[in-house]
Amino acid sequence: MTQLAGAEALAALDPVFAQLAVGAGHNLWGLTHLTMREKAFICLTADLCHPHLDLPLAMHVQMALANGVEPETVRELCRHLAPYVGYPIVVTAFQRLTELGLPQAQDDKPVEPTPLTGPLARAVRALEDVDSGLAAFTEDQLAQRWARPHLSVRERALACLVVDVFYQTLGESLRLHAELARSAGATDETLRDLLRGVAEFGMPRVWAAAQALLPQPKEGA
Repeated sequence: MTQLAGAEALAALDPVFAQLAVGAGHNLWGLTHLTMREKAFICLTADLCHPHLDLPLAMHVQMALANGVEPETVRELCRHLAPYVGYPIVVTAFQRLTELGLPQAQDDKPVEPTPLTGPLARAVRALEDVDSGLAAFTEDQLAQRWARPHLSVRERALACLVVDVFYQTLGESLRLHAELARSAGATDETLRDLLRGVAEFGMPRVWAAAQALLPQPKEGA
């Protein structure tokens, strides 16, 4: 389904809403501090968080492919996000991707966990003080993902920040993913554009995330 076909489908549902939705969509695609790939990943991650696995997912997959995102990269985004949005949701997403005609997986190599370092290792150590079993599970899940091919660390971190916004995990999880994004080249402007882009999927959540993530002006300034 092309972007035009998606707009036409919305107009068939409600012409006024279609105008509003298309206008909101232009907001994300006009942001300058995110790559086109990252904008596509924001939309696809939002679909997994709602989840929107019908018309929006079809539109966003086609947008991603049209902007040079490889089918295997779409699959890798789902693999990466499974423990963040829930494995059952990703099962449904893969079923829908198959229905949409996404090519079969090319990467069938055994998953090889990579020992954690830096912020990811520190997060696991902090979790050990809370619950050692949960820390062990978390370490296993993180070690299987963050060094895999097809997505950069920055892209993975930004996608996780989208999940944080949707699920309102605005404490340690948000700070961890912001640190990972910044360590991979993201700036404050990158994060501002991320929030602005996610705003079309739910403004109140973004307001709260902006308060937690962005530098706040000092009183009297």
